Amino acid sequence: MASAPEDPVLQRYFKGHKAAITSVDFSPDGKQLATGSWDTFLMLWSFKPQARAFRYVGHKDVVTSVQFSPLGNLLASASRDRTVRLWIPDKRGKSSEFKAHTAPVRSVDFSADGQFLATASEDKSIKVWNMYRQRFLYSLYRHTHWVRCAKFSPDGRLIVSCSEDKTIKIWDTTNKQCVNNFSDFVGFANFVDFNPSGTCIASAGSDHTVKIWDIRVNKLLQHYQVHSGGVNCVSFHPSGNYLITASSDGMLKILDLLEGRLIYTLQGHTGPVFTVTFSKGGELFTSGGADAQVLLWRTNFDELNCKDVIKRNLKRLHFDSPPHLLDIYPRTPHPQEGKIETVETTETTVRTLPDKGEEICGYFLNPSLMSSECSPTTLKKKTEEMSYLPSESQRNIPLAVTDALEHIMEQLNVLTQGKSMGAMQTRDVLKGLEVRGCRREEESTQPHHQNKPEK
Repeated sequence: MASAPEDPVLQRYFKGHKAAITSVDFSPDGKQLATGSWDTFLMLWSFKPQARAFRYVGHKDVVTSVQFSPLGNLLASASRDRTVRLWIPDKRGKSSEFKAHTAPVRSVDFSADGQFLATASEDKSIKVWNMYRQRFLYSLYRHTHWVRCAKFSPDGRLIVSCSEDKTIKIWDTTNKQCVNNFSDFVGFANFVDFNPSGTCIASAGSDHTVKIWDIRVNKLLQHYQVHSGGVNCVSFHPSGNYLITASSDGMLKILDLLEGRLIYTLQGHTGPVFTVTFSKGGELFTSGGADAQVLLWRTNFDELNCKDVIKRNLKRLHFDSPPHLLDIYPRTPHPQEGKIETVETTETTVRTLPDKGEEICGYFLNPSLMSSECSPTTLKKKTEEMSYLPSESQRNIPLAVTDALEHIMEQLNVLTQGKSMGAMQTRDVLKGLEVRGCRREEESTQPHHQNKPEK
């Protein structure tokens, strides 16, 4: 069964941890991946061919959260050992330790300018730290139960937090006050984050739901119930148009937020999926779970193909159409992916000091070498991005519809002719490969905002 050009595909996977993956993060330059695990270690993976992975030893309990600083020169980690560590992400992996909280620390998050770090803990508090001086600044207390997650807004002026007290709180970082509170949960939120523009927040619910809130008007915008287990993590695509979710039901789900519907279900993990995140450019995303594997996926679905262009422009050229978010396409084309290298090595046993990085040989495995029982094979394709914005006269004069469509087809023909030879070569190389684990959801016939569970 051939995959549609815009479908996400599993590009490779990384194996080196010995227990469940709790957190993943891309470096700002997109060349490395950091992971944290129940095995108490951090691992740093490079995407370069023949590259080794590094294991960082220092925490004495489960690593619950990892994140690169905006410049990529630091890597922060939180742990159930009640500490936060700042690592230099290189071969030696030196680190400094903060005795951050009086209970397990659940999350770390850098502000967009890298000046501050927010930490959330089971001691019911959020703490903010100055990264230049590496010292504590202030605490935020209003939650009455364990705080699961705390995130800065893109402009750094707000912090959003979620707790097992079944509330989500918005904090003002200037006056250190709670300025908003959302609390209509059957369960509690495991994870929460701002969208790229900072106008909305998304929550991952223990009650199997995903909710999108507009913090400007304190309104619930969208409510999805597409999982059959608790939702553990969400990540916004950099465009803000898509949201990916990870759940204890073993699935990843991709939601189209503009149309308000589920578009993909991805099956790659065995057991619960605990973490997922997009790369900074959105062309990749990665996930980790109870199976101790880290999967790296190529996005693809944020690229418009010919069919989508015609369909969406037909919708927008109706002569009484109101303005819509689909009128704007803030997208850039993705570069062609390189050849996937396969490196198989064995782990070395080296005695290390707590602050040192232990050089290990992890696995950079091509999915085609994996057992057919545990992971899909990739089919790599490239789609041409197209967008066309009709003028005001074209939206109001029916006779202009034909001219506009002819213009669109001319554009498509010009842009696709140059791709035809490359596409034929790609099909020859990839002929015979199978794609498993990715299912595109059929477009719902229900109105966009009646987000019913997938059947």
